[in-house]
Amino acid sequence: MTGTASPRIEPVLDYFRGLQDRICQVLADRDPSAAWVDDAWTREEGGGGRSRVMRRGAIFEQAGINFSHVSGRNLPPTATAHRPALAGRRFQAAGVSLVIHPLNPHVPSSHANVRFFLAEKEGEAPVWWFGGGFDLTPYYGHDEDCIHWHAHAHTLCTPFGEGVHARFKQWCDEYFYLKHRREHRGIGGLFFDDLNEWGFERCFEFVRGVGDGYLPGYLPIVDRRHGTPYTQAQRDFQLYRRGRYVEFNLLHDRGTLFGLQSGGRTESILMSLPPLVRWEYNYQAPPGSPEAQLLERYLTPREWV
Repeated sequence: MTGTASPRIEPVLDYFRGLQDRICQVLADRDPSAAWVDDAWTREEGGGGRSRVMRRGAIFEQAGINFSHVSGRNLPPTATAHRPALAGRRFQAAGVSLVIHPLNPHVPSSHANVRFFLAEKEGEAPVWWFGGGFDLTPYYGHDEDCIHWHAHAHTLCTPFGEGVHARFKQWCDEYFYLKHRREHRGIGGLFFDDLNEWGFERCFEFVRGVGDGYLPGYLPIVDRRHGTPYTQAQRDFQLYRRGRYVEFNLLHDRGTLFGLQSGGRTESILMSLPPLVRWEYNYQAPPGSPEAQLLERYLTPREWV
């Protein structure tokens, strides 16, 4: 895929750096008791990034917000497996990726990502695309939260054409699926990749809409739920379900695989993993319980709006 407009990576990098700054500031204002680690890093093969991790907050148990811009002469196998024409091209990959794991089990975990990829070869047109999206992983389901989340995603997509939301929602439902468990990771949201069909400027506009729109979609849910009382049994269930998050990221997530295969910084790649997690052999939720409802109602893709 090549698109029709000339890609310009500098404004994309400026936007990504600013987005990381803005998200970190909003989270710090929301949960001022949290500790932060700010870690700038470089990559031997080219490029680097800035990882920021928020820990031990009153609301957010851990949140990682990562900016990276890496480059190299040869693409890793994950990038060329389905695109053999890219072999032998030098590349640049940039993005902001974040995962938030709240303390209260009534507050969902969430993930967002915006990214840009550029592959170049002398004498040939550049190959580029955008990708990204956001998704929500509740431990206890609430219709109100699901409707808000998906209605917000629909509103973001509406200016870009009929069918955009339906297409990227379905893609999200299909992508965040644990094949080995036959379970969906959460209630979905938006997911897109290889986006260049609208030309560079319009695609970049959409990516900015997704990046800027993430917190207005997520924080109202956080504000609504983080004061809800919870029991140790509910906390144990949250930690058990976090295990699914770990399984997906290590077994199926393409961003994780690309990062590791391209020689990325392991600490930054794996910062999405929760600080505490548990596994329980053959756990079965009591019939009719809120824990059973999570699988039966909320982790089954549906049209919420």
